[in-house]
Amino acid sequence: MIKIPKNNKKYWIAGSVLVVVLLLLVGSRFFGPGGQGPTPLEEQAPPEIPPEIRTEENHEPVLSVYISEEGTVREMQFEEYIKGVVAGEMKPDWPENALAAQAIIARSFTLQKIEEDGGVPQRNAQASTDIEEFQAYDADSITENVEKAVEMTRGEVAVHRGDFIRGWFHAFAGPQTALADEGLAFEGGNPPYIHVVRSPAVDRVPDEERDWEESFSFEEIRNAVRQVTGEDPGAITEFVIARKGPSGRVTLFKANDIEVKAPDLRLALGSTEMRSTYINDMEVTGDQVTFEGVGFGHGVGMCQWGARAHAEDGLSPEEIVRYYYKDVEIVKLWE
Repeated sequence: MIKIPKNNKKYWIAGSVLVVVLLLLVGSRFFGPGGQGPTPLEEQAPPEIPPEIRTEENHEPVLSVYISEEGTVREMQFEEYIKGVVAGEMKPDWPENALAAQAIIARSFTLQKIEEDGGVPQRNAQASTDIEEFQAYDADSITENVEKAVEMTRGEVAVHRGDFIRGWFHAFAGPQTALADEGLAFEGGNPPYIHVVRSPAVDRVPDEERDWEESFSFEEIRNAVRQVTGEDPGAITEFVIARKGPSGRVTLFKANDIEVKAPDLRLALGSTEMRSTYINDMEVTGDQVTFEGVGFGHGVGMCQWGARAHAEDGLSPEEIVRYYYKDVEIVKLWE
């Protein structure tokens, strides 16, 4: 406390000045210049384009792409490849801003994979049109709408602290998205930019794409558990949900005495049959298990139906990306 002597104007003025100085110092620390909020972090430096595809500064790279339908490798401009990915991964007649957000994520995904392991080294290529190896690709479905969406975000990628993000995305998250270890059983630790956010598409997605129900026999469950874990649980007598994650998704099942990660079991049973690990109800009757769930896909990163809803609500492509990936910057790597 600053004590001001009574009836002493000189000390009163000095004390008042000291108080004002202290307030200014505190204000600049917590509110930044002009009191407008926290002092912003330094703008993130853009990452370098991987050397395998780097050319002149600000120039669009060329990719070697494995064309799975032909079994050949073809060179194509990076943006030409992205158009085919956007057309293959999202409905071409969707809002332009949703398609453009998908383009940003597709570029980020591609560059991160090239930087991490060279793309698709088993094909001697930097990308592949095989969805199981890389991303979906459908050049025949490229429309004017897709071309405009890709062009409006030309060269734009999402980065976090100078690194390309892992551009995970999925069809429909259900009520909310998932963390990476929860939805994908990702063992590298949850990246700081992947977080749980509400999906704005719950009331807009068609019923047949929102909810699902599927039954599997005990024998199918047993085979899937054996495939995933390498252990045979034996004839199934007990199958239960052992754990759920922060978003409400199942992360661990238990078949007899064997624990199995839910994302891995989903893939083993069939990702188009067991559409998600967001299970609202599970019933064991006789020798089969019936799941009732919501959502389609692993739930990590950008929800495509959510991106459509955001675009319909007027969000820009960059705003859509920032909604699903926390604390990322959108940078332009080439003109």
